[in-house]
Amino acid sequence: MSLADALLADFSDEEERSPSPAPAPALEQSSSSSAAPPDLSFPGHGTNKRPASAMDLDTVGEEEGGEGDGGEGDGGEGEGDGLTLEDGTSAVGYVPEGGVKPAEELDKEDVERTDMMGFEDVGKVAKLAGSRKLQDVIKDIAKFTESPTDMSTASGPLEENPEYHLVVTANNMSVEVDNEILIVHKFIRDHYAPRFPELEQLIAEPWTYIAAVNAIGQSEDVTKVDFSKTLLPATILSITLTATTSRGRMLSRAEYETVQRAITVAQDLRDAREKIFNFVESRMAAVAPNLSILVGTGIAAKLLGLAGGLAAISRQPSCNVMLFGAMKKTLATSHLSAASQQRHTGFIFQSAIVQSAQPEDRRRAQRAVAAKVVLAARIDAGKGSRDGSFGKTTLAQLQKKIEKMAEPPPNKLIKALPIPQETNRKKRGGKRARKQKEAYAQTELRKLQNRMEFGKAEEEIGVDDETVGLGMIGSAGKVRGEMADSRSKAKLSRANKLRTQLLGRSQASNDAASGMSTSLSFTPVQGLEIVTPSLSAAQRVKAANDRWFAGGTFTHVKKDQSNLPGQ
Repeated sequence: MSLADALLADFSDEEERSPSPAPAPALEQSSSSSAAPPDLSFPGHGTNKRPASAMDLDTVGEEEGGEGDGGEGDGGEGEGDGLTLEDGTSAVGYVPEGGVKPAEELDKEDVERTDMMGFEDVGKVAKLAGSRKLQDVIKDIAKFTESPTDMSTASGPLEENPEYHLVVTANNMSVEVDNEILIVHKFIRDHYAPRFPELEQLIAEPWTYIAAVNAIGQSEDVTKVDFSKTLLPATILSITLTATTSRGRMLSRAEYETVQRAITVAQDLRDAREKIFNFVESRMAAVAPNLSILVGTGIAAKLLGLAGGLAAISRQPSCNVMLFGAMKKTLATSHLSAASQQRHTGFIFQSAIVQSAQPEDRRRAQRAVAAKVVLAARIDAGKGSRDGSFGKTTLAQLQKKIEKMAEPPPNKLIKALPIPQETNRKKRGGKRARKQKEAYAQTELRKLQNRMEFGKAEEEIGVDDETVGLGMIGSAGKVRGEMADSRSKAKLSRANKLRTQLLGRSQASNDAASGMSTSLSFTPVQGLEIVTPSLSAAQRVKAANDRWFAGGTFTHVKKDQSNLPGQ
């Protein structure tokens, strides 16, 4: 049975007593086995909306052939998606023995796609406000509020206490009240849109929107409406500016009365929700103080109701408790991609401590909180730490752990350089370093090209579209003499110097005595000659004169007698 059927079952008698006009025809909702989303269009209402019907209140996670446990659904989706407990049982829709199935939440997107203009009375879509089910819960809450029982010291199992059952029932009723508030909010928006269509874009929060509608009403001049008690100054300014250019119209008397009745229903639901919340919060603080401090009274009541009590939840492993309340949305019902679904999440994931973590750290935070939830439940089941000291200490530890998750990784440490060793060692580069340096060294040809002679134009050659100067390439001779470094000259020791001098003297004396030392000489007369270097200069001159003037005949010619007078 769907959530809508459960809500409508209590009002079958009222339907028979007060018949209402037939609602607009509705399309059948497609089953979960369908791969494509259902067709939401119908004649007369465009392609984005369809008339509302009772089928619109069906839950998103319910599937054909079961309660959503995935055991025998279409294609065995419960087992295939990995949502399993420790014993292999599917966690989707799992209710332990003795537990109470939690109320299923409506999907806000499904409610947004529903067109409420097909109903003229809010009682046709929201029947919880005047139902016997809600009234009985409110009466029981008032009864136990006047004469409460101390469940923390009561003898016997907690599950047999009637007030505990009321806590679980009231907590589930609060979920149904929230579902009803979503529907009533959508009903008011659709019926008030002709008056101020831009208002729903300015205010997204349901209660703020309802308060603004109640304040504006049928006023012709929105600037004269007093919003100071309900809205913020920035919101008031945006409403007054938009109202001056609004394309809305005044509502008829019947239309405005429909909106007023819906506002009254919304206020009644809000009052009932506050009573339920205050009762559950006060009783859970006595039943499970440590568990309530960790995850909140609402989440704690859901966990206890689903598990079947403190004793039952204390026997469960944390990996199972983490998945309590896990819901599954298929593509056929949610119309969203599988990547956007929150899998492996349950009631604990909705707690404030988990939601305070960063989105990428919430899965890790959920596992850490689930482990502490089981410990807190065991302490509460054993009547220990009734002042909630364990819950407060554990909550502080979890908050520090979540803050630690959000911290960036530590920066890389800058290590100091090691102290150099003060030892004598060679500073040479080595053979490999010299070879590498020579491979990239500047060649002699490049050095000549980079050098220019002063006062003389260099030769140039054409390369593609450019000219390249040759510098001093092709010049004869050396430009400057090489300067030898005195530090690189070979040095002789004193003993070697003396030995070299003695050897030179002995060789000179031997050459003079023997006269056998000769050498080649180039002369302008004969060309290549062999001369004796040991001969003295006088001997060399005499030998040259003897060669040419040995005869001496020209020098011995006699002088003739002159016939000239006086001689």
